Amino acid sequence: MIWIKSGKSFEVEHGLSVENSEFDRKQHWESVYGDKLAQQTSWYQNEPRLSLLMIANAGLGHDAALVDVGGGASLLVDHLLGLGYRDLSVLDISRAALDQARIRLGEAASRVNWIEADVTSYVPERQFDLWHDRAAFHFLTTQEDRLHYVQVLRKSLAPGGQAVIAAFAPAGPVKCSGLDIVQYDAVKLGDELGPEFILEEQEEESHITPANREQLFNFFRFRRIQEGKK
Repeated sequence: MIWIKSGKSFEVEHGLSVENSEFDRKQHWESVYGDKLAQQTSWYQNEPRLSLLMIANAGLGHDAALVDVGGGASLLVDHLLGLGYRDLSVLDISRAALDQARIRLGEAASRVNWIEADVTSYVPERQFDLWHDRAAFHFLTTQEDRLHYVQVLRKSLAPGGQAVIAAFAPAGPVKCSGLDIVQYDAVKLGDELGPEFILEEQEEESHITPANREQLFNFFRFRRIQEGKK
């Protein structure tokens, strides 16, 4: 098992101002996962069906490098291990969330790279073939944070790599975990990511929370074009 805690921040490395600091976000999510088990949260999924479908549709081999951004205590990593994927990383701002997943997996946790970091200030040490994010990006309500996220995505995802990103749909909730979010359709998300990301697939999901409430999500799979190709 490999634990990585992001050290030098993206802002420090690139001389950018720090707004909506990591400390505030981290404090919120440490509190959430310190008080609740994953199955008590509104975003819990026993089977992340659409995430698994889009990852399968990406057509990558089991030796491809995958990172689950904001994965926290999600069961996605359990399913991917069960399917035979061998190069898995989970990134989350909350140590408590990652600890829940690590403890749940037991010995299998040693087969995962656990990265404790705020995605907006993460400095990747490698590139991935697939970037998965279910409902992390939609919490970034400032343009600066979204810019940082996309810059990190570009540094982290290999040319030709794919990104599966899910967010609340325009008809979905406007808040989650007491925080404002940004709703997305394909055009709006594509504008945020930029022209080097080509939409390959999109699906709608009606997520039913543990409290039996409906939340409408949009799932998107983008391909990062290789230089000189479309």
